[in-house]
Amino acid sequence: MIDPQIGFALACVAAALAVGGSKGGLPMIGILAVPIMSLVMPPIAAAGLLLPVYVISDMFGVWAYRREFSWRNLAILIPAAAIGIGIGWATASIVTDAEVMLAVGLIGLAFCFNRWFGARPQEQRPADVPRGLFWGAVSGFTSFVTHAGGPPYQMYVVPQRLPKMVYAGTTTLVFAAVNAMKLVPYWALGQLNPANLKVTALLVPVAVAATFIGVRLTRIIPEETFYRIVVGALFLLSVKLVFDGVRALAV
Repeated sequence: MIDPQIGFALACVAAALAVGGSKGGLPMIGILAVPIMSLVMPPIAAAGLLLPVYVISDMFGVWAYRREFSWRNLAILIPAAAIGIGIGWATASIVTDAEVMLAVGLIGLAFCFNRWFGARPQEQRPADVPRGLFWGAVSGFTSFVTHAGGPPYQMYVVPQRLPKMVYAGTTTLVFAAVNAMKLVPYWALGQLNPANLKVTALLVPVAVAATFIGVRLTRIIPEETFYRIVVGALFLLSVKLVFDGVRALAV
């Protein structure tokens, strides 16, 4: 049996690596952060603890991809995400930890099954406004609740078949804006408390280092190989979270 303090420290480091790697352009690895931390603490508290790590890592990611992104996607997705964040803030007081845990797990499973078994369009789809507003708002909401904005974002952007580095840069810039917008409501909800900030201060160097490693790996790792590893890990974590969420709701 792992000592709880050691388990917490390992989860923190693993989550910080996931955050930094995602800001470096490794798609979907960031979604692992909250599920990892949710193994050792409530999901909402985990989301609050990790938000400053996301925001600081974003600064380095934005600099790395300052010349590689899609302006049209930014113009559509960022305002839509702001709407989703507002909805998340408005409903935060009526959502329980168990419900959030279950939601995180189901979001992860839905993405995994869609990735493995869903039909993939053969033709490239443009960055259209109606779909962008819908998926952007959903992404903003899920990002606010659990930092799990990746799956709905992927459902909108992946069919566009953007060049790999443009896709990575667009993802980094969109979620940099999303995370910055979440600071005020998280502070208002008491999730950015001094105890959390002390822990996040220790995790920032890990996340920043992982950001630059992520930029490098994005350029050299075959995309299919990377996705197999990340989606497999996400599936296992999601099954655990669904089990824990259902068990907590049944009590």
